[in-house]
Amino acid sequence: MSAEIRITALVENTAGHGLLGEHGLALWIETPAGAVLLDTGQGEVLLRNARALGTELPSAKAIILSHGHYDHTGGLPAAMSEARHARVFMHPAAIGPKFTRRPAGRLRNIGMPDTARKAVQQHAARVVWIERPTEVLPGLHATGPIPRVTEFEDTGGAFFLDADGLVPDTLVDDQAVWFDAPEGVVVLLGCAHAGVVNSVMYVRQLAGGRPIYAVVGGMHLLAASDIRMATTVAALREMDVQRVAMSHCTGFAAMARLYHELPGRCFHCTAGTRLEFRS
Repeated sequence: MSAEIRITALVENTAGHGLLGEHGLALWIETPAGAVLLDTGQGEVLLRNARALGTELPSAKAIILSHGHYDHTGGLPAAMSEARHARVFMHPAAIGPKFTRRPAGRLRNIGMPDTARKAVQQHAARVVWIERPTEVLPGLHATGPIPRVTEFEDTGGAFFLDADGLVPDTLVDDQAVWFDAPEGVVVLLGCAHAGVVNSVMYVRQLAGGRPIYAVVGGMHLLAASDIRMATTVAALREMDVQRVAMSHCTGFAAMARLYHELPGRCFHCTAGTRLEFRS
């Protein structure tokens, strides 16, 4: 008999009854090999929502950071304090400086908060630096850096490694998480700064060509052009993705288009959403 894998959205921009929303993302993944926390939100609601949902954060065997932005790493100190034996998996660039240019032209620091950076430094022995595909727990994998092969996808914004906005940040630290289920592969995204299609195609390659059954998480299509949206929808349709759980940075316009173009397959993965799969 196959075992069950359950995903619970602990942090998302919007929330179900009795929970709090926050611009950010955190997914709790329960597998037969143990529990894993993917991202930690900004840090204001992670613990509260986890307790409200009955999530046992201290049981986590691993914490994975999809990339180094504040809305995915701010809750890391609290998560590491709760899950004292969990190893933390991230790309080395996740801890570095990160900035974005606002519409008015000003640059803003959006990197890992100092408190999270200090937690990483203080518990360096628990950190696993990922620069290639890595099996975090048996059956649960992190992609490491994702090859950028499509012509229509970019990082989704004006991102830089310096406060002057002179050195572009390609977000090499962006990674996805995946596992195999009887229906096909399930892909978990933090923000998909490498591109949704790039991410899913790379996971399909890593999974030996297995079909992609579900894509869950942030897709950073907030500023996507009509061409990018049309090509993204076409790619998801061509890959016959059956479940698209949209959240966080996907964007309302992109969500609406995905709902319309992929009827019956898409839904909003708000805080409190639970998904179940067989492994």
